[in-house]
Amino acid sequence: MQHVIIGAGPAGVVAAETLRKADANASIIIVGDEKEAPYSRMAIPYYLTHKISPQGTHLRSGSAHYQNLGIELKNTRVSRVDSETKSVVFDDGSVLDYDKLLIAAGSRPATPPIPGIHLPHVHACWTLENARQIDSLAKPNANVVLMGAGFIGCIILEALALRGVNLTVIEMGDRMVPRMMNDKAGRLIKSWCLNKGVTVQTSTKVTAITSEGVELKNGEKLPAELVISATGVTPNIEFLEGSNIKVDQGILVDASMQTNVADIYAAGDIAQGKDFSTGEYSVQAIQPTATEHGRIAALNMSGKNVQHQGSVNMNVLDTLGLISSSFGLWMGVVGGESVESYHPEDFKYLNLQFCDDVLVGASAVGLTQHIGVLRGLIQSELHLGDWKDKLLCDPARIMEAYIAKTQEIGFAA
Repeated sequence: MQHVIIGAGPAGVVAAETLRKADANASIIIVGDEKEAPYSRMAIPYYLTHKISPQGTHLRSGSAHYQNLGIELKNTRVSRVDSETKSVVFDDGSVLDYDKLLIAAGSRPATPPIPGIHLPHVHACWTLENARQIDSLAKPNANVVLMGAGFIGCIILEALALRGVNLTVIEMGDRMVPRMMNDKAGRLIKSWCLNKGVTVQTSTKVTAITSEGVELKNGEKLPAELVISATGVTPNIEFLEGSNIKVDQGILVDASMQTNVADIYAAGDIAQGKDFSTGEYSVQAIQPTATEHGRIAALNMSGKNVQHQGSVNMNVLDTLGLISSSFGLWMGVVGGESVESYHPEDFKYLNLQFCDDVLVGASAVGLTQHIGVLRGLIQSELHLGDWKDKLLCDPARIMEAYIAKTQEIGFAA
C-alpha cells in the first residue's frame, strides 16, 4: 500500500505518523513544496523574536524522526492530480503513483489588489523564507506597516512590537480581530495595543504602496521601510483542476474526510470539513482543526471507520500579553440568549451565548482560566438546567457551572 500526502504541514505530518502506527509496512511519502523540513507556521513569530532558531519551528526535532518511521520526505511541487491513473504529477514532469492520497496542501496568503503590493519591501509572514526577509528589515526603530488585524495579523503584531519597531497596524474592519471578537472585545484589544505603544487604525485601508511608504484611504501617508500583508488566506486548490475532485471554498469531504473520488482524502486548511456547532461544512484554517483532520483522514485511509464529528471553531490569541479567545457560535444564534461581563478598566470581558440551556458560543478577553471550561461546555453540549439562569445573572460563575454539571453526570471536570 502506497500512501501519498501532499502537504508537509501539521495535517500532513500527523496523518503520516497515524498511518505508520496503523500499518508498519505501508509506503508513506510526504510531498512539501518548500525546501524546509516540515514546520509550524504558528511558530514563526517566536523565530522573529529570536526566542527560537529556524529549526525550532520544525514540527518534529531532527531529520531522523521521519527516517526512523520510514516516512519519505520529498521537496517538490505538485502540478496536478490524475485521479483516473491514481498518480500525482510534479512540476518537472515526473509522476508518483498512489493507492491512497491525502491532499493537505494548505493555503497561501491572499494578495490584495493594491498598487505596489509586489515591491521588494512588501512581504507576507507565512513561510520561513518570508520570516527571514522580515527579520532582515524589521530593525529597531524601523517604520513598519502591518496590513490586517485579524488572527494572523495579531500574532505577527506581537513579534514586531517586541523587536522595537515603529509599528502601525491598518485594519479595514471597525475593530481588531473582527472574525473572532465583537465590538466591545475587539475595541478592548485595540485599546490595549495603543497603551503598549502600537499605533492601530481601524475602518480604513491601504490604497497604495510606494518605495517610501503607504497611502491610506483616509488620505494619510505613512513612511515604511517594511510593509507586511496579513489580509487573509486562500486554499491552494488550483492544481486540482481537471482532477474530478469537487471543490467549493475548499475541497468537499464527507465525515471520513474522503472526497467525492474514491481513495482521495483531504485535511487542514484546504478541506471544507464539518463544523461542530452548525453541522455545515466550511474551511477552518486553524492548526487544531488541521491536526484533527489529518488524524481522522489517516485512520480511514488505513481501513478503519472513524467519523468526524465536526471541529469546534476555536481561537486563542496572545496580543502583547492580553489573552483573548472565542469558541463555537461566539456571535450567537437566532432566538438564543446571551450575557456579558465588561470591565474595560481591567481589560476583562466575557460573553456567553446560549441556545435553550446549552452553551453554544463564548468569547473572552483577559480571562485565561476559563478557556478549557468554555470549550468543554460547548463541545459536550451539556444541558445546564437552572445553571443557565445563574449564569445569565453572573457569567463569572462559569467554572462553578462546569464543575457542578460534570459531577452531576458522573465524569470529572
